[in-house]
Amino acid sequence: MTTYAVGDLQGCLKPLQQLLEKVHFEPGKDCLWSVGDIVNRGPDSLEALRFCHQLGNSLQMVLGNHDLHLLAIAHGVRAPSRNDTLEAILKAPDRNQLLNWLQLQPLMVSRGDWLMVHAGIPPQWTRDEALIRAREISNVLQDPEQANAFFQGMYGDQPDQWNDQLTGSVRWRMITNYFTRMRFCSATGKLELRSKSTPNEPPAGYAPWYSHPHRKTRQWKIIFGHWAALQGQPCGSNLFPLDTGCVWGGPMRLMNLDTGTCFHQHL
Repeated sequence: MTTYAVGDLQGCLKPLQQLLEKVHFEPGKDCLWSVGDIVNRGPDSLEALRFCHQLGNSLQMVLGNHDLHLLAIAHGVRAPSRNDTLEAILKAPDRNQLLNWLQLQPLMVSRGDWLMVHAGIPPQWTRDEALIRAREISNVLQDPEQANAFFQGMYGDQPDQWNDQLTGSVRWRMITNYFTRMRFCSATGKLELRSKSTPNEPPAGYAPWYSHPHRKTRQWKIIFGHWAALQGQPCGSNLFPLDTGCVWGGPMRLMNLDTGTCFHQHL
C-alpha cells in the first residue's frame, strides 16, 4: 500500500485524476490524503466532491475553510458569495448524502509520525492538545443542534487568541480558525487573519505559524495546504506545504509519503 497526499483541489478534479493515473493509484490498495478545500472556485466542485466520497476508505481528508463554507450555506446560515462555485452541489440529487459525509470529516489527522491539517497548528499547542480540540469540533459537527449553532457562529476573526476558558461558539470559532484559516500568528498563537501575503512579508509582530522556534509540534511531520502564496516551497524541517495554487494557475501537487517524491499537474 502506498499513501499519497494532495494539495487543495478547490473543484479541480481533472488534474487530480491525471496525477492518480500517473502514479498508478489503486483504490482499495493505496490511500489518498487530502488537505481539504476539495470544493469551490474551480470548475468541477460537484464532481470533485463525488470523486472523494466514492473513494471510501481509500481517502483520508481534513476539512478546509471552503468545505466548511459549503456546509454553512447548506445549513442556511450563509448566502453564497459572488465567487462561489457551489450551486451544482446544492442542487444535486445526492446533495444530502455528499454533505452528510463531508460534515463527518475531521479537522486533523494523526498517523505515525505524520500530522495533517488544512492550514496549520498554533505554536503553543502540542500534538495531543491539537487532537483533543480537533475532536471537540468533530463532536460538535455530529450533533445536529450544536452543528447549527457552530455554523451560525463560525464566521469572524475574534477572538484572535486562544484561552482555555473560551466556551461555546467563540471557542469553536477560535479552534476552527487555527485549523482552517491560519497563516500568520504570534509566538503565543495570536492570529492575524487579514494578510494573505508571502511568508517573507509578515504583518508587524507576526510570523508564519510554522516558523516560531518554540513551536511544540516541530518533531512531527506536518502536511498542510491553504497557503497558495507559499507555492509549495520548502519552509522548514518536517513541513510539507501542498497547496501550489492549482485553481490560480499553478500546478496541483501530489506527494508520495513513503518516498517524499512530488508530482505536479496543471489544470
